[in-house]
Amino acid sequence: MSGCDRDVDSRSIGLDGIVIDDDHEDSQPPHKILPTVKQEKVAAAQVQAAPIISSYNEKIRPLLDAIDRLRLLMVMKEGIQLPTIVVVGDQSSGKSSVLESLAGVNLPRSQGICTRVPLIIRLQNHASSSPSELYLEYNGKVVPVDEPHIATAINLATDEVAGHGKGISNTPLTLVVKKYGVPDLTMVDLPGITRVPVHGQPENIYEQIRDIIMQYITPKESIILNVLSATVDFSTCESIRMSQMVDKTGERTLAVVTKADRAPEELLEKVTADDVNIGLGYVCVRNRVGDESYEEARKEEAALFETHPQLSRIDKSIVGIPVLAQKLVQIQANIIARCLPVIVKNISEKLNANVAELEKMPKALTSVADAMTAFMRIIGAAKESLRSLLWRGGFDEVPDDSAKHGTARLVEMFNQFSHKLRNCEESDPTTDFLIEEIKVLEDAKGIELPNFLPREAFVRILHRKVEKISGMPVEFAEKIWDYIEGVVMDVLMRHSEMYYQLKVSIKRAAHNLVQTMREQSIIRVKEIVQMEKLTAYTCNSDYTTEWSKLMNQQENFIRNIVNNGLNQTWLSSTVRLDGFGDIPVEHLRKQPNVLLLQQAFDLKMRITAYWKIVVGRLVDSMALHLQYSVHNLVNNDMVEIVNELMGPDGHGIEKMLVESPAIAAKRENLKKSINLLKESKDVVANIMDRIASYN
Repeated sequence: MSGCDRDVDSRSIGLDGIVIDDDHEDSQPPHKILPTVKQEKVAAAQVQAAPIISSYNEKIRPLLDAIDRLRLLMVMKEGIQLPTIVVVGDQSSGKSSVLESLAGVNLPRSQGICTRVPLIIRLQNHASSSPSELYLEYNGKVVPVDEPHIATAINLATDEVAGHGKGISNTPLTLVVKKYGVPDLTMVDLPGITRVPVHGQPENIYEQIRDIIMQYITPKESIILNVLSATVDFSTCESIRMSQMVDKTGERTLAVVTKADRAPEELLEKVTADDVNIGLGYVCVRNRVGDESYEEARKEEAALFETHPQLSRIDKSIVGIPVLAQKLVQIQANIIARCLPVIVKNISEKLNANVAELEKMPKALTSVADAMTAFMRIIGAAKESLRSLLWRGGFDEVPDDSAKHGTARLVEMFNQFSHKLRNCEESDPTTDFLIEEIKVLEDAKGIELPNFLPREAFVRILHRKVEKISGMPVEFAEKIWDYIEGVVMDVLMRHSEMYYQLKVSIKRAAHNLVQTMREQSIIRVKEIVQMEKLTAYTCNSDYTTEWSKLMNQQENFIRNIVNNGLNQTWLSSTVRLDGFGDIPVEHLRKQPNVLLLQQAFDLKMRITAYWKIVVGRLVDSMALHLQYSVHNLVNNDMVEIVNELMGPDGHGIEKMLVESPAIAAKRENLKKSINLLKESKDVVANIMDRIASYN
């Protein structure tokens, strides 16, 4: 035998450990098979399977070390999925026994759930000359343990992670086993599935375990090692149901059938029929019994599958712990090779995204000069945004594509205001048409020329009409300034969001500025309204045109009111006037003074024609005034914000040096993430270089 063969042969012995039955640790097997020459040949044949594992070690170990290093770096918290062998199974299915056989160490045993946290088991083959090395990693600690006390150490660590009692936790615990003869594997052992909580367990124990299992087996990068007991119907196993939910084709599920010696009948039919769709196949194993050593149990396993009447019919390529180790190593190598390019891509993309996000964040300010520079940059950017939104009508600053930009919104608001003013006039009742005008004319009688229309009558009616709508311009101005203040606040908050202390101060300063401008604007609007009350004047020719048009209806209107001796029954109770509609006139027929009716009609038409001028002038004046105010706000008055924030002593800007806890935490998290991803990128780059050298 060559040196290489001897090495492979001796190393393979460590893979032959057989498992302790989970819930029958001290029970005796149904039949004890005595060693024979044939059995020794079987054991030797089983040993010959190990060189496949050994031939992988030289190239697989660096790959697995790279993945384990990424897992230690917690790169999965960055959304980077890693290829993982996940061990699941119903409670007492023999799951821990399988892991013991692969690791060659005793794991915790107890009634009920003995695995209360995800247990990451990292196996690494050591040279025969090197001593075994075992340690636990959890809560940032590395705790060395000696092999006889490994189960106790795991229990103590579990209590620290998950608390005392029988509750479970999703915080992982890592067991590292560097030992001569173990296969190079990394697996995650999850709590066994139980539906009925026992004393001390939470009522929703099943849901908690299910959620942990689904979290680990759902990623496409996970290989599901489903541990099934030969004594049960596979289709009823909860672990099968869960794995089928995320792996419908079974392409990433491998089944391990434990306790083969307990239920040998029909086991061959179970694994060949594959009613539960296990894409990666089955491996049948025998659990270690009583105080058998791992080497003894392995020999017993080999002899069992060689000599048992039913079990010997099962193909030797799917029986025994050494075969399981081979399959897992090969599957692990395949999944790593398949996933590694994707991992490299995902790490690079995440790293680039985080670097870009960090670069967008403002640098931490360390001096007043830096703070002043940053502050002026914020004010300058905010002014430019406000110019675009409220003055130029640019779309680049609109956060929502469906929203109107500032100038369009202002125009829409002015159009609504104008429409509301005109509707207010049109809604006046017509049942007492000309009554107000007649009364005002009678009150304004004086020594004057006949058919002379008194100016006082016109101004008095105008005053009443303006008074009636005087609150609307003020209300509208308030609405406009509410909108402007909202835009200003949004822009300033957006540009200063990275500076918490500044954000608070700038919000107050901006509110004070807008409030001052609002008060000045309201005063101006009230002046505009007051001017319309005091006098009547326009050089707009539309007034004369409209008045003449309306007056053309006077003769017909008066004729329909005054019967001139005609039969009253022939006269209509209403008269249609363009611009007014159907006007009831019965109340006017009681008026004997035709000249007064004519004057009232004339006064009404003059007021109507002039009111259109008034409404248009109000809207135009307010539009010009408010636009002028916006111009001053975005171009001149923003300096008031600077003055208020600077303070009388000029040191108010120092508040910017204090960064908000949220921004500081975000910056720190991004830096940590970038460092982690850079380290992860180096890890995968090194391994990709090695793969290239293999090729």
